[in-house]
Amino acid sequence: MMKNDMMMVFIGIIILILGVLIGVAFLTLLERKLLGYIQIRKGPNKVGFLGILQPFSDAIKLFTKEQTYPNYSNYMSYYFSPVISFMLSLIIWLLIPNYFNMISFNLGVLFFLCCTSMGVYTVMVAGWSSNSNYSLLGGLRAVAQTISYEVSLFLILMSSFFMIMSFNMMLFEKNQMMMWFLIMMFPLSLCVFSSLLAETNRTPFDFAEGESELVSGFNIEYSSGGFALIFLAEYSSILFMSLLFVLIFLGGYSMSLIFYLKLSVISFLFIWVRGTLPRYRYDKLMYLAWKNYLPISLNFLLFYMSLKMFLM
Repeated sequence: MMKNDMMMVFIGIIILILGVLIGVAFLTLLERKLLGYIQIRKGPNKVGFLGILQPFSDAIKLFTKEQTYPNYSNYMSYYFSPVISFMLSLIIWLLIPNYFNMISFNLGVLFFLCCTSMGVYTVMVAGWSSNSNYSLLGGLRAVAQTISYEVSLFLILMSSFFMIMSFNMMLFEKNQMMMWFLIMMFPLSLCVFSSLLAETNRTPFDFAEGESELVSGFNIEYSSGGFALIFLAEYSSILFMSLLFVLIFLGGYSMSLIFYLKLSVISFLFIWVRGTLPRYRYDKLMYLAWKNYLPISLNFLLFYMSLKMFLM
């Protein structure tokens, strides 16, 4: 029986990973289409019906191209950091409960924070091991940015965990039956959304990949498969962050069409922000993290702690 259970868990995880990869493929297509329409042009529309097969065409092209290695790079670190980055972005998805496997994390939030904190190291190692000034600067920026935002993000998330008094993500659905946390915590939800943008290195916080000044940033020396893995890891984390936002503020996790619609809307907002806002200045980013978000998150944490004690 134990063997059958393990087999079912393994098959469930494989199905989850395949689902994530297909979701990422169509998220990239959605982004290219939306950015095209924002800039009054057509997105990909040649490969397949309305360009639906474009992401698969890009993946085949990238993975069949020749892999180049800089002569002075630290080969092992350079080679494995995109692979580890991609693995970490997929491991986080284990948080999402598989109803057919009955997998549920009691300490899911701590697992999420551990995995996202580990993601910083892969960017740093990728930037350092390439042995290029641009990639090193991009890696250092990413580390400073992610550490700054993770502090305030964790404190903001703590407010919502005080409301459910648990680290289990599943309890969000039960606690939002009557009212979404978005209504109760509207200012915090905006802080969380912008922190998630910074966490995933997206516009207007994409300093690690600042094309104008860093010539693509930490991934400049990567080509073909390595670049594709970094790209997949980034979009997988965008999809997961959208899901996390829906989980905490928009009614929790439920296997219904409305849930996936809400997930698509938040993913659309990530892309819309990219098509609309210019990049921040770096010192302003740090100012926003330490001078604005940190005091706001601490004040709200104290408020929700006292509110919970009053209600109990």
